[in-house]
Amino acid sequence: MSPSGYPRTPSVIPGAFVQIIDDVVLPIPNIIAFQYNPATMSRSWEVWNPFEVDQASRGAQAPTVQPYAPQEKFSFALELSAVDDMEDRFPPAVATGVAPQIAALQKLTQPTEGLLGDLVASAKALAGNSAAAVERPTVPIVLLILGPGIIYPIRVTSMSVEIKEFTQFLYPHMATVQIEMTVLTPDVFKCKKTAATEIAVGTYNFTKLQEDILAIANIATSAKTIVGALPF
Repeated sequence: MSPSGYPRTPSVIPGAFVQIIDDVVLPIPNIIAFQYNPATMSRSWEVWNPFEVDQASRGAQAPTVQPYAPQEKFSFALELSAVDDMEDRFPPAVATGVAPQIAALQKLTQPTEGLLGDLVASAKALAGNSAAAVERPTVPIVLLILGPGIIYPIRVTSMSVEIKEFTQFLYPHMATVQIEMTVLTPDVFKCKKTAATEIAVGTYNFTKLQEDILAIANIATSAKTIVGALPF
């Protein structure tokens, strides 16, 4: 049965964030599946503008110049709710509501040594072991997966949480998470070659290939529309 509860409603593939953490042998994914897919989504492209370049210092730019791909951005809101699980007396939901999902989403914005590595480091820091502090200057690569048509490596640039209701222990059990992100192009991975970056570049190229195919498919649609508009 579909998530809506109606038997004739088609099942919808849930989206997800997949955080790829480079390990000693293989990259380990931290998968955050969406409880509900976003109802709406904003997608924008920031195009390089040749008319904003200082013409006096760099010379005139041709109006068709495009030195790099437009910077692509996504933004949407994720709805989180533990109501159904709490009614079913699911222990994690009863104890902490949607706090685990919010904590997992926060990991997308933070340097990490992996879920277990962070747990060990935090436990050592709590015990007063200053030697446990390790410099972690980068965040792992995150894949945004919205069905087979959108699989992009992204960097989360903004995240905010609106908590709507609390459990009796003051953990949130209903919340809306607003997320903004920028797509990472293969150019940003040129200086570092790892298993995770290879996955990121592969998913980017796979999605772009689909877009190219869809653009070609639009030719048939456009031709049909034009023929239908002709008076003969």
